[in-house]
Amino acid sequence: MNYFIKINVVSLLYALMILVPVELMVNGYRLTRLTGWERETVMDVSGFMIVAIFLIGTVFLYFLTGKWMEGRRASYWTAVLWFPYFLLFMYVIATFFPTKYGGDAPNPAAGLLIIGALVTFPFYVLVMNFLSLGTDDHQMEGIKLE
Repeated sequence: MNYFIKINVVSLLYALMILVPVELMVNGYRLTRLTGWERETVMDVSGFMIVAIFLIGTVFLYFLTGKWMEGRRASYWTAVLWFPYFLLFMYVIATFFPTKYGGDAPNPAAGLLIIGALVTFPFYVLVMNFLSLGTDDHQMEGIKLE
């Protein structure tokens, strides 16, 4: 597979990894109304899903980055390239699923949490790239021990 495609697929997966928790936070009231569940139940399930997606995504992307990026420093571009995919997904979701009912609007605290998550997420991506590319397997590939 072409390296350009690999780096874009990894960036797309990083965007999905932050998109799902953001959408769960923003659409809590909508999920409560549509499912008929209590608000606390929706928040508990959403919290569990956010943690599960974060943990599973971290493990999956750690191994995928280590395998696909082949120790190249160009993989650090994923810290920037996830954002256009995130904006594209947000635009598509907002276009196809607009908030028509006023009670579904998120509270202002959710916006502050989302801003904090979006500011810290590039650093998370950089750390993930550093850890997955910094393993001994990738550093020792070109060195012959005699």
